[in-house]
Amino acid sequence: MSIQISRAHSLIADALDFRAMRQDMISSNIANADTPFYKPRDVRFEDALAAKKAEIFDQKKNKLSLAQTNSSHIPLRDEKSSKIPTRFFRDGHMARNDGNSVDIDVETTEMSKNSVMFNALVQANKKDKMIFLSVIEASQKTQ
Repeated sequence: MSIQISRAHSLIADALDFRAMRQDMISSNIANADTPFYKPRDVRFEDALAAKKAEIFDQKKNKLSLAQTNSSHIPLRDEKSSKIPTRFFRDGHMARNDGNSVDIDVETTEMSKNSVMFNALVQANKKDKMIFLSVIEASQKTQ
């Protein structure tokens, strides 16, 4: 059984999972830098985290819904409310003669940015736990 320390704790845990997934994808891109016709992959999880945050903190936005005038119409699927990160091919770099478009400079920069964000989330998680523990210790002293 898992104890929820705070509402932000589950959001931090999901963000850490997404950052780890992104680290794996960037590592895969670097490992395939010499693979012919390889296209670098990435993951976009900001929309998934925003949806999770809105759900956790009960933040409901005023949203204009799309009217479905006929039952045979395909219903609109809201991509931004999905709690699953979006995987995509990172493009925009010139492909080499072998068709590979991995740019090592871009990948190492993205990896270092991701590492900084991962470490910041770990520190935020530690602070969140320390606040919780200090409240428990303070309540024990008053008894």
